[in-house]
Amino acid sequence: MRVGIDISPLALTRAGTARYLQELLPRLHRRVELAQLAFGGPGRVRAAVRDTAWYPLGLPRRARRAGIDVLHCPTFRAPPRPPVPLVVTVFDLAVLRFPEAFNRWTRIYSRLFVPRVVRAAARVITISDFTKGELVELLDVPEERVRVIPLASGDEFRPGGAAADGDYVLAVGTLEPRKNLERLADGVRRAGLELRVVGARGWGGVRADGDGVHWLGPVPDEELARLYRGALCFAYPSLYEGFGLPVLEAMACGAPVVTSRGSATEEVAGRAAVLVDPADPASIAAGLEEAISRREELARLGPERAAGYSWERVADETAAVYREVA
Repeated sequence: MRVGIDISPLALTRAGTARYLQELLPRLHRRVELAQLAFGGPGRVRAAVRDTAWYPLGLPRRARRAGIDVLHCPTFRAPPRPPVPLVVTVFDLAVLRFPEAFNRWTRIYSRLFVPRVVRAAARVITISDFTKGELVELLDVPEERVRVIPLASGDEFRPGGAAADGDYVLAVGTLEPRKNLERLADGVRRAGLELRVVGARGWGGVRADGDGVHWLGPVPDEELARLYRGALCFAYPSLYEGFGLPVLEAMACGAPVVTSRGSATEEVAGRAAVLVDPADPASIAAGLEEAISRREELARLGPERAAGYSWERVADETAAVYREVA
């Protein structure tokens, strides 16, 4: 079986989709014959060409020339008329739930193409039961076409290594509205603490600086692991996530975790985190104080919980989906 996989997202981001591909690709190479397909690099012009020409026209042509049996697109950007069975990975449907949090092009593209792409897919892989429910509710995807394959943390995220200095709360994520940084910063100030934020500049005018908040920008994984281990606690009160990989990474490093109640991140964290109302800074502040007071307990529960997630299992189950549709 020869599988074509679109790796174009590696040119666009270092966040969840890129990490997914970086961890999955070498493991898939050991399980199937893999052809990596991509177009262009970063930049708005290339991104627009990718959306309007590569996915509907260029990628199907490349797929036919590559002689593949299955095409896997790791986002919902994919050909609406694929030449072979299509597998699509959907991380979340935030752009449909909260379109106002995204730029105009993303809103228009998603409204027009996401339903068509998902309908065209022989199987939809998603990363949590929460997102499976969103697919069924918002796009009327039959449950039998959805496969839930949770993510995992990388090998560098483990307890017991070097830790950053200082007394701080850590947040990780692209600077964008649903990360809820304004309320988190309010909650951290109420608790009398410092907030350090790791992540690329995003959209929506979100900033992370001033008044006890320090933006560190993107950092290498080794430094990120140091920051997780050194934090008084890790806070991720996002308004909407499909999974919340930083929650898993923080738990794997033994950091006490505070995250949103009633969300995919609650599904990931289970009982190994403190859950808060992300819309209430007072709830966030109380959660931070509780997590710090339970530091020893959560530092034990977190790695135990994270150990239940495995990239080898992700690769096994993804290859099984290919075999289903080939």
